[in-house]
Amino acid sequence: MPILHPIDPIYNEDCRILILGSFPSVKSRENAFFYSHPQNRFWKVLCAVLQEPLAETTEEKKELLLRHHIALWDVIASCDITGSADSTIQNVIPNDLSPIIKASPDIKIFTNGTVAHRYYRRYMENPMGRQAIALPSTSPANAAFTLSKLIAAWQVIGQYL
Repeated sequence: MPILHPIDPIYNEDCRILILGSFPSVKSRENAFFYSHPQNRFWKVLCAVLQEPLAETTEEKKELLLRHHIALWDVIASCDITGSADSTIQNVIPNDLSPIIKASPDIKIFTNGTVAHRYYRRYMENPMGRQAIALPSTSPANAAFTLSKLIAAWQVIGQYL
């Protein structure tokens, strides 16, 4: 049975970059906010790249994103998934990115991990007419990347802010 994406995108007309994940984890779906699992390193990486203190609350995280002109959403609108494992994703229906693109036509797109990048390329790259830059996943499952390696790799977003 397909699971629907329960979180609205975060964006406004001032956003210069869009970061797309694949699909929210169980913990993120429960908390109705992106990267809510305490072991996911997304917020630690992003705050380090932006040279900001760690955002703790949902409101602080939203403010951080918009203050730095960053939009955030996921590639997948609904899918079949077991737990939080991207490897189990099936029957994908992609999100409609057109409202974000209309609000910020020159936005640069990044994907958080290879799964998000693969689904972006499969479902969105041609219709959107723009490529995305793949960043290494902040998931704890990406054990090959230490926090410092992730921060170094994610520094690339700074040139678009």
